[in-house]
Amino acid sequence: MCGILFTNDPNVNKKDFTDALYEMKHRGPDSPGGYVSYKNNKLGHNRLKIIDLNNRSNQPLKSNNKKYDIIFNGEIYNYDELAKKYKLKMITKSDTEVLLELYILLGSKMLEELNGMFSLVIYNNQTSEIFVARDRLGIKPLYYTQQHDFITLSSEISPIIKLYNFSEIDDTGIRQYKKLRTFFNGRTYLKNIQMFPAGYFMEKGKLQRYWSLPIGNKDYPEDDELIDLLKSSVKYRCISDVEVGSYLSGGIDSTLIASLAKKVHSWTVGFNSLNEFEWGKLGAEFIGTSHHEILVEEKDFLNSAKSMIVKRKEPLSVPNEVLLYEMTKEVKNKNTVVLSGEGADELFFGYDRIFSWAHNNQWDLDSFDKLYSYGSHKDHEIIEDVLAPFMNYGDCIDIVAAFFQVAHLHGLLRRLDNATMLCSVEARVPFVDHRLVERMAGVPFEYRFENSISKYPLKSLFKNYLPEDIINREKVGFPVPISKIFNNNNDPMDQWLEFNIRTLNIEY
Repeated sequence: MCGILFTNDPNVNKKDFTDALYEMKHRGPDSPGGYVSYKNNKLGHNRLKIIDLNNRSNQPLKSNNKKYDIIFNGEIYNYDELAKKYKLKMITKSDTEVLLELYILLGSKMLEELNGMFSLVIYNNQTSEIFVARDRLGIKPLYYTQQHDFITLSSEISPIIKLYNFSEIDDTGIRQYKKLRTFFNGRTYLKNIQMFPAGYFMEKGKLQRYWSLPIGNKDYPEDDELIDLLKSSVKYRCISDVEVGSYLSGGIDSTLIASLAKKVHSWTVGFNSLNEFEWGKLGAEFIGTSHHEILVEEKDFLNSAKSMIVKRKEPLSVPNEVLLYEMTKEVKNKNTVVLSGEGADELFFGYDRIFSWAHNNQWDLDSFDKLYSYGSHKDHEIIEDVLAPFMNYGDCIDIVAAFFQVAHLHGLLRRLDNATMLCSVEARVPFVDHRLVERMAGVPFEYRFENSISKYPLKSLFKNYLPEDIINREKVGFPVPISKIFNNNNDPMDQWLEFNIRTLNIEY
């Protein structure tokens, strides 16, 4: 939806702050440069208009009692229900105002009421205190740096780099990236910049957790329960005052979301030599969308990747992030919001090999490394560090499931936000509704792999929403001919990761 920037650092002046804010103008080109300051406290916002297109909903937004200001990135899908439930007196028709007035009423407890994706800062202009929060699964990003007693927060890493010119490398972060192609446990590639943790809030300078993935086995959900949950999630994510479209690769996840949403436009991307156009077209004809095929030239791939890296000032994850970006540039011509299928593989065990291994075996680091890691080099220390938060989940399958549903998913969501917001498009992920995630957490392996069929609940319960050929199709990745693009005998993933590091001029 937007880009937010906050600092209480007295060494940051207005010009430097607004220059930094414009580093991420692409996140909110409809109303960029929103600014308010109170002594050393500065709040900035670039708005992408999606809910209540009127300028009255521009940010920073002041509370009705004039005591608070909010900057907020994301969407609260149940905002209208919450406004009615708590009888909030509204001046706008925006979810931003609901958030702010709900905080005044409930404090941090309001986070438990929210269905959505968000990173936010609420400033008390009488006490100079800030309240900071990020959504449960980390769908929306929030970076920060602490300099002495001061904090700066941003939707992207580039404004913080612009303000402080940080260059010291986090060696552990780089090791994570080279081994696992993204960052974990709040790290970035820079030592002085961290990621604000998902499912946490900060109040009176204290970081507190308000959500975590449930632990423990659960009974199978009733058929109607799961159907209703996914339909409700899709319905919520179609709430918008601008047009909504759907990615449609031809896999079961995106096809099901597009089918439930019933939106006008759908989108598939690929290369001449490697694509899923046939499957995307099959899904589009079944659903009845106006379908668009976006062709990427292999010769343009690395230049496109380089432009993304330079603009974002951080490395990309997997090569298909470039395809998402190229596709979303075309999406912007028709839609400002797009639905995507991230989360289905994590919730319904779509990665057959690693989930089958985890179900049938005791925990073994070497086996996990072989099945999950990227690149050719060994680094068990990094894998152990990344997995440490999940080792208390019990059996091997529970450890792997929790890792995928939190840490691995977070990397996919970072990829999605990077690619789409560069194009001023908001991506929404129905499978990452916290109600669905909570219900599926701990549900036994056999439910998701009934009759040895992966994602069995989706394929059986939603068969009327999917072409039979797509239901029976083997899972494939998001294809990029990376070996052909680099065109030598070295490990292609090693080359991809090193290409990103070189582009950023990182020395390690």
